[in-house]
Amino acid sequence: MSSPPHSALARLQQVITVSLLCGALAWLVWHWRDSPLLALAGFLTIVLGYSLFLAVEFVALRFVGRGDSVPQPTWAELGRAWLGETVMAPRVFCWRQPFRWRVVPDALEIGHAQRGRRGAVFIHGFVCNRGFWNPWLERLRASGNPFIAVNLEPVFGSIEDYAATIEDAVLRMTQATGLPPVLICHSMGGVAARAWLRAKSPDACVHHVITIGSPHHGTWLGHFSHLENGRQMRLRNPWLQELAVHSEQCRDIRFTCWYSNCDNIVFPASTATLAGADNRLVRGVAHVDLAFHPAVMGESLAIVTSA
Repeated sequence: MSSPPHSALARLQQVITVSLLCGALAWLVWHWRDSPLLALAGFLTIVLGYSLFLAVEFVALRFVGRGDSVPQPTWAELGRAWLGETVMAPRVFCWRQPFRWRVVPDALEIGHAQRGRRGAVFIHGFVCNRGFWNPWLERLRASGNPFIAVNLEPVFGSIEDYAATIEDAVLRMTQATGLPPVLICHSMGGVAARAWLRAKSPDACVHHVITIGSPHHGTWLGHFSHLENGRQMRLRNPWLQELAVHSEQCRDIRFTCWYSNCDNIVFPASTATLAGADNRLVRGVAHVDLAFHPAVMGESLAIVTSA
């Protein structure tokens, strides 16, 4: 079993996580003698400040999504989604990705990836790495199905540049199993998979593509990004429109698109769907948390293990 030798994003998130924690502890210690209340308030602000930004995103999606074809979330749904994302975000961005991204290596060695057993290729989203998928990888390792989880780098490069990484993973999986794999993609990963399909068409060989909260038609938040891959995810931009033309011509590839009316990153919610796909709505779940929803994980992994 093997995994990518490095992750630039892991190093960056290690620095950010440790710096924030050290800063919070330094504030706590420095101000404790003069004002324990001030010390504790500052500590919590530093540690939990991200939750305030999440709250702004949830309010924005509620108003931006007016008129969308997807049912509007209630404020109660938004509150539950905000709480779930507040809990899930540090698990992913402060633990799994910075420090645990190699804990579940790819399962593709002879004797594990048996001929005739369907495999999966996992493609993460924006500012993520393969550690995002650890709970999924553990489930597949227990079932005996082979898997590869890629790292998309450069982190802030063009989405089109990720096609070579995806191609390598798909080829290795197909050669090991004798079967085209299932692609399981979160967020930007779903767009990257479609860009790979366009680059390889008509030679791309894949059993099924599962996307989870992927901005297939862009996202309103993309207008605030000046990074290359961020600009490519702006709402209905020309690059995505060109990609949509190719998707319309590739009806032979089966897509399942999971999306939520409380996705705080990809909104309006209908932008995470594709015409002709099996579009599955999960109400009241936020962007990162959606990838670990029991129905999303269970039904998606069933496509791999039962094939």
